[in-house]
Amino acid sequence: MDTTVFFAYKTAMTIKELLLQEIEKVPEPLLQEVLDFIQFLQNKHQQEKLEITLLSESSLQKDWLSSQEEEAWQDL
Repeated sequence: MDTTVFFAYKTAMTIKELLLQEIEKVPEPLLQEVLDFIQFLQNKHQQEKLEITLLSESSLQKDWLSSQEEEAWQDL
């Protein structure tokens, strides 16, 4: 994903720079909400990664427990 936004006057800013610029405009009382939302998104992303890992593990477990797999690893 390209994180650069181009403007008509040919300057470029990354999304991070745009976010920082917008955060500077946010009134102090709203900053806690912004922080809460960012943390919510980070937690959601971590939870999704964990769920994918767990789902992958259970589907791969069938292969890991096969007799062919046991034979392949018995000499190690």
